[in-house]
Amino acid sequence: MEHPPRAAPPRIDYGARDYWAGTIKMGLSKFFILRVLHDEALHGYEIARRVARVTGGCCSPSEGTIYPVLRDFEAGGFVTGQDALVQGRTRRVYALTPAGRAAFAVALEAWMEATTALADTGRAFGCGKDDPA
Repeated sequence: MEHPPRAAPPRIDYGARDYWAGTIKMGLSKFFILRVLHDEALHGYEIARRVARVTGGCCSPSEGTIYPVLRDFEAGGFVTGQDALVQGRTRRVYALTPAGRAAFAVALEAWMEATTALADTGRAFGCGKDDPA
């Protein structure tokens, strides 16, 4: 039996800043969702606001990003979600579980290692903040 030719996968432009920014922000969104839930239980919209605030706008996850991540975290036992009345509206409020707190600690360590390596690379290539402008 003959199979029709497969369509070529979309070409990724590794030279595009948007590609790298999107890749980085996806990972950071997951990390910063854990980060803001580490402080207190929150509903989805407030999680998005807090993530944007703690990252200075660098990472501003959309509803399309937040809710699938929260569902994955909930399925994995890293967060719990409960319906609660918030300002007169029923909202799903998410809280970290002990496993979620442990995952945040591991993620923080991993991101700090990556940050150090990136800073070292930036300095090696003259891109560090300490360089005169």
